[in-house]
Amino acid sequence: MLSQTCATDTIIVNACGGPCRESYTYEDIRETSGFLLQKTKYRPEIGIICGSGLGSLAESLTEKQYIPYKEVPHFPVSTVKGHVGQLVFGMLQGVPIMCMQGRFHYYEGYPICKCAMPVRVMKMIGVNYLIATNAAGGLNESYNVGDIVVIKDHVNFMGFAGVNPLRGPNDERFGPRFPAVSKAYNAELRAAALKIGKEMGIQNSLHEGVYTCLGGPNFETIAELAAMKVLGIDAVGMSTVHEVIVACHSGITVFAFSLITNKCLTTYDDDDVANHEEVMETAKNKEDVLKEFVSRMVQHIQKIGGK
Repeated sequence: MLSQTCATDTIIVNACGGPCRESYTYEDIRETSGFLLQKTKYRPEIGIICGSGLGSLAESLTEKQYIPYKEVPHFPVSTVKGHVGQLVFGMLQGVPIMCMQGRFHYYEGYPICKCAMPVRVMKMIGVNYLIATNAAGGLNESYNVGDIVVIKDHVNFMGFAGVNPLRGPNDERFGPRFPAVSKAYNAELRAAALKIGKEMGIQNSLHEGVYTCLGGPNFETIAELAAMKVLGIDAVGMSTVHEVIVACHSGITVFAFSLITNKCLTTYDDDDVANHEEVMETAKNKEDVLKEFVSRMVQHIQKIGGK
């Protein structure tokens, strides 16, 4: 990844060969949100981020309107298979929704603040609730491929190294300098999700757990997974945490879950290797269940205040 310094910003040449500003301003977000509000009739109250292979969640919306990322000012573009790279606006359970059909990852060459930038945009156009989804490896031995894990907390390994979307000067118009994230994942929404899972008859494949985000793009070594297991981590991925941090900073209420698309390999005797294809296959197989799960969560949010 190459960088070029200009008078006011660092320009990153990202994985897809295009320039990417290392940071953004309040005015940038206002320009982006203004563009979207002019392009769509919808005024979304809930934002949904679709993880790897989970873009079909956006197809649950009715009266859909698609806006490719490449058309949106200051927006990055998705470069990973399973991430379509467009915003989808529409209705779900009578609620206006803004859905990201594809997210951005640090390993694609984007600065971490840029990966979480769309959450800023969501807030500025009126989103108060975020449903963040991801595909993850199951480190907890009781998890099976295809299980859903409601995230109750995270370990921000990237943040330990100073890779944090809030790093740098703080604009109070976005949020406070030192936001609390100890209750990042709303307890009431987590409880509702477990109840919904029981009503759907999937309680045996629905869990609560701790998620971690690693930088990627390589999958983890056995020694790394052993260390994470000692720390009480249940699911391992390469996204979500920075988005949740920015959501908390912005005052957005968060619900997040992982789809376990592969079991983490924790012994040297195992001949299998993790791969992206099994991630996509598992997500495809769970499409209908996940659509119903998210739809019911949106309905619940509507009842408690999302309208």
